[in-house]
Amino acid sequence: MIEKINLNNILFLDIETVPEHQNYGILDEETRYLWEHKTQYQRKDEVSAEDFYERAGIWAEFGKIITISVGYFVNKGDIRNFRVTSFWGEEKKILNDFSNLLNTHFNGAQHVLCGHNAKEFDIPFIARRMIINGIALPNKLNLFGKKPWEVPHLDTLELWKFGDYKHFTSLKLLTKVLGIPSPKDDIDGSEVAHVFYVENDIDRIITYCEKDVIAVAQIFLRLRREDLLVEDEIIHV
Repeated sequence: MIEKINLNNILFLDIETVPEHQNYGILDEETRYLWEHKTQYQRKDEVSAEDFYERAGIWAEFGKIITISVGYFVNKGDIRNFRVTSFWGEEKKILNDFSNLLNTHFNGAQHVLCGHNAKEFDIPFIARRMIINGIALPNKLNLFGKKPWEVPHLDTLELWKFGDYKHFTSLKLLTKVLGIPSPKDDIDGSEVAHVFYVENDIDRIITYCEKDVIAVAQIFLRLRREDLLVEDEIIHV
């Protein structure tokens, strides 16, 4: 029962990713071949591997993380706060900073991670990029040998499925139907690479990512039939 989980023990998260390189032309010949082979079924015959490269950020083998945003409740008595912060910069620094947060503050048996589609995307992507960058997996990301009920991850997409595993509901749609302010009021995921590589506006991406984290926390509150966060309760640190 999610109502029994102490909100203070949940780390809400979201990541933003882009292709590892700005354009297809930078790739070496072997990587181009591997990319073409990896995406042949998604591209069909109508789209070239080069044109499809703008979507490389959804694969950990061809993309990279440019920001990880996290949020957590600090509830004391009747006072409720939700603190939001982000890690950004060089990918290895982002991953090390996130790992330090998990190991220092969210490493207990009671702690869980939560995101929207995080079990399928954010968490595996972070873990794979950590391995690629030579970073030890924190306990909360190291799933080797764990039984399904031992995995300390919550997923608002999974919670909304109620066992209907072929059902996919986007964060934007779910916030709409639950009466939560949309986090997609500026850019969406398809525009992140352009904003990063062409506009060089990481602050805009961080704002977008942090709004997603807040939205996930709001969905979790709605699933528990609790009052939504108001602006005064959200603290950016």
